[in-house]
Amino acid sequence: MPRMGLDAGRVVDTAVAIADADGLPAVTLARVSAELGVRAPSLYSHVEGRPGLLRAVAVRGVRELTAVLRDAAVGRSGPAALAAVARAYRAFALEHRGLYAATVAAPPGDDRDYRAAAGETVDVMLAVMRGWDLEGDDAIHGVRAFRSAVHGFVTIEAAGGFGMGVDVDASFQRLVATIAAGLGGATRGR
Repeated sequence: MPRMGLDAGRVVDTAVAIADADGLPAVTLARVSAELGVRAPSLYSHVEGRPGLLRAVAVRGVRELTAVLRDAAVGRSGPAALAAVARAYRAFALEHRGLYAATVAAPPGDDRDYRAAAGETVDVMLAVMRGWDLEGDDAIHGVRAFRSAVHGFVTIEAAGGFGMGVDVDASFQRLVATIAAGLGGATRGR
């Protein structure tokens, strides 16, 4: 029987807080149960072990990232949408490092809810790609290029890898401008 006051949302909230504070590897049933003041077996009424807990954190992260990206894109198109979405992506990843880390892997093919959540994120980015008239495979390539570049930048930034005395924000703006320029020529030469 589930403990009074304990539900799946509270379990995931606690796991997300741990992930953001100490990294995704720190999210264990023992740690979450200790934070909640319950025994680890109590969590099995709400999540299917550690894999189920990490999946729930990932789905939460994907949904929150999607909302942030969608809000940034609304009312914008082309380079302005790309820049707004890139800034939102960067801010989310830096503010929620553990939650963001949970969003990086593609969902398993048999997890319909997780795939649907991830599909919404892709839909937001595909809408941004339409600012360059990219569709189909070309749009997917554009989304992958954007994600790879911004993820790489954020990962290096979060690890303290930009130690030179040059403005990191200016570097990020240049990265986004380079992506935008590249998207403009994405279908040339085929």
